[in-house]
Amino acid sequence: MHELSIVQSIVSIAENEAAKVKAARVEEIELEIGCLATVEVEALRFAWEYGVKETLLENAAMHIKRIDGRARCIVCGSEFFVQELFDPCPDCNSHSVSILNGQELRIKSMIVT
Repeated sequence: MHELSIVQSIVSIAENEAAKVKAARVEEIELEIGCLATVEVEALRFAWEYGVKETLLENAAMHIKRIDGRARCIVCGSEFFVQELFDPCPDCNSHSVSILNGQELRIKSMIVT
């Protein structure tokens, strides 16, 4: 389950940022996760429970904002929503597309004390 390694990375980043302002704990953390990011949100929530034990994030509220997948067709220039990485352009059916959004996995914000 790679979600546990994702949680460990989030903990590391959050603790480093909290240390910069001498915070004792993280109250809340907001994550942005694209629907194309190959992250299972329920598995991430499960891994979170174990991955934050005895860290500054142990009692932090985690909020997840999902980012829709969007792409631009390289052939006809159409922009459209995608559910999968290899979805074709709905206008010309080309598979030559550039992903614009949906692969994000980032910490959007944190509240620390």
